[in-house]
Amino acid sequence: MAAVLSPSVFVGKSIKFGTDGWRGMIAADFTFERVDLVAALSAKVLEECYGSNGSRTVIVGYDRRFLSPEFASHAAEAVAQAGYDVLLSECFAPTPAFSWAAHAQGALGAIVITASHNPAAYSGLKVKGAFGGSVPPEVTKKVEALIPAGKPVAGTPGTITSFDPWPSYCEALQGMVDIDAIRGAIADGKLTVFADVMHGSAAGGFEKILGMPIHEINGDADPLFEGGAPEPLPKYIPKLYKAIKDRYQSGAEGLTVGIIFDGDSDRVAGMDGQGEFLSSQVLIPILIDHLKARRGFDGEVIKTISGSNLMQKVAQMHGLSVHETPIGYKYIADRMLETQVLIGGEESGGIGYGHHIPERDALLSALYLLEAVVKSGKDFGQLNQALRQQTNFEGAYDRIDLPLANMDVRAKLLDSLQNSTPKEVAGKAVSNVLSIDGYKFSLADGSWLLIRFSGTEPVLRLYSEAATIEDVHQNLNWAKDWAKSVS
Repeated sequence: MAAVLSPSVFVGKSIKFGTDGWRGMIAADFTFERVDLVAALSAKVLEECYGSNGSRTVIVGYDRRFLSPEFASHAAEAVAQAGYDVLLSECFAPTPAFSWAAHAQGALGAIVITASHNPAAYSGLKVKGAFGGSVPPEVTKKVEALIPAGKPVAGTPGTITSFDPWPSYCEALQGMVDIDAIRGAIADGKLTVFADVMHGSAAGGFEKILGMPIHEINGDADPLFEGGAPEPLPKYIPKLYKAIKDRYQSGAEGLTVGIIFDGDSDRVAGMDGQGEFLSSQVLIPILIDHLKARRGFDGEVIKTISGSNLMQKVAQMHGLSVHETPIGYKYIADRMLETQVLIGGEESGGIGYGHHIPERDALLSALYLLEAVVKSGKDFGQLNQALRQQTNFEGAYDRIDLPLANMDVRAKLLDSLQNSTPKEVAGKAVSNVLSIDGYKFSLADGSWLLIRFSGTEPVLRLYSEAATIEDVHQNLNWAKDWAKSVS
């Protein structure tokens, strides 16, 4: 007789919000039951924190991931059962479109089903406040604290009404740029736009906003993301490389630009007319210059500590103050709610604007970048070179993630940084140490090295900027050797 195996009970990871939402593996950690619970509790906390506006409405939206519409529908039902009225999106849309809807509709906030740039096995849930941006950690901690109490159910349920988030969002973005100038340049053949939407929520976005087609790549739905991840990094965009390089080699006339969006369209990267990838380390300085010099905007420039020194140099060239924050857009958003801000951006591609909602918005960033190209007559690479010349900036940048054996090793490395802070890096004296998020070492030759830790896993994150890529790798290799010697 065959042995009978007793079934084991799988218990998913505890529900824990990270830098921007709760994420987990679909069917393991991220389940319908858990989504129902977190959505209903989030609505309750949104009312507690933002209910002074008198609203009882919560926006519910979603991206293009596997089961996202179904998860959103369940979330809407749970929120309604908790006694709140729901505006449920009838289609996928960018996360910033739902943040905009929360602001424009005067809602309590928004709940968005998305795992952003994570691989296909993941889904997630983001909570947005009535002000149109990600809620601070204090708010998500309140949600986590209520989890043991279970899902709230009201005596009188709320209503669920479907809505299309695109029209209001597109109208808002159209009003922020010279849309006619961009349309005219494309129509006249002076500008050719390629957009890799990475099978994500930005699909169709340019066409909706511009009212005309551009060259969209990976606009079809693919819940597996071709085996990769919808993250705007060079390794995930082979089709865009080929399209732009083919056009460049053909000798086609006019300016050519490439825009890359992440899975929920809150991060952006670019590519110039020769097929060179450009991260936000390059794009943010271009945007600072464009918004100040051509649009006349003013305000503080916010950069995270991993941001390029070129951002600071361009800001100083225009007489703008710079505020440096820990890594994470929540810190930028908090600052936007406190003071006048021109632009705030992070190295990973999240960029937002003080004259808009305090939210990363890749489509708005893309429109400003197109406007900068049209108004200047230069592509991204040419704009970057011009700013480097104007500011006498020479720099290269890279980052690596170094897996650690376990969390004990992480603790040992952190203790070493705190109690035996290095005075020299790769043979260069340390001139300043900033410890608002990890340890950032400014070096005597003008370069810098940032050592910081993942908050949830044994990973050491290393970042560096220096005059040459060889110097960058020298700093990063020093950090790797340091980590091995301590552990």
